[in-house]
Amino acid sequence: MAYSIDLSGRVAFITGASGGLGAQFARTLARAGAAVVLASRRVDKLKELRAQIDGEGGDARVVELDVTHRGSIKAAVARAETEVGSIDILINNSGVSTTQRLQDVAEDDFDFIFNTNVKGAFFVAQEVGKRMLARAKGAAPGNYTGGRIINIASVAGLKVLPQIGVYCMSKAAVVQMTRAMAVEWGKFGINVNAICPGYIDTEINHHHWQTESGQKLVNMLPRKRVGQPQDLDALLVMLCSDQSHFINGAIISADDGFGA
Repeated sequence: MAYSIDLSGRVAFITGASGGLGAQFARTLARAGAAVVLASRRVDKLKELRAQIDGEGGDARVVELDVTHRGSIKAAVARAETEVGSIDILINNSGVSTTQRLQDVAEDDFDFIFNTNVKGAFFVAQEVGKRMLARAKGAAPGNYTGGRIINIASVAGLKVLPQIGVYCMSKAAVVQMTRAMAVEWGKFGINVNAICPGYIDTEINHHHWQTESGQKLVNMLPRKRVGQPQDLDALLVMLCSDQSHFINGAIISADDGFGA
């Protein structure tokens, strides 16, 4: 007997879906049966991803989203629910970073990271969470009461890494944000959890692993390898499913032992 998870009938909203882990998350949830809403500033990339998902028999829609502007957040979530239906799953994935020593961080660098990774992530979750809460209280229509919010944090939120200190601080805030939301919203059937990936090979950093500094970093990892985006698939789908109803406020590392 095979065990499977079916997300048919669910609507998943994925931020930062134009590339990297966000795009992989969208493909994975579409293959599990969810209707996926692809959200990002890079609409051209989203349309390419939508074509791929549609070509595989999935259901994908595109909305433009800049998480640093609350008006954009409200408009994107409202459009998604108008076009597809109530959002059941949020993958809160948008994130940015810079590389520099702490003494070299300018105010603009700090704001760039925190406005996206913390403020943006919070207000995306708040906007979706308000709608989930309204359904749970019977104040808004919807077939599915409750919801699943997965915040994408990082091993850097649990383990300080050199030259990305502000990024580490921002992801530590996402970890605490996850716990706070889980405490307040859990009684309404809304489960909020965080995934903390380790080093993952994506198109953004792929070239780095072949450089001298990249190879040095790989050799410092417990199993001397970086992960692939699909290594997070099973964890993601499980957290989005009804079967995860007893998992709330969990901060789950998927880092190949790096943070141990």
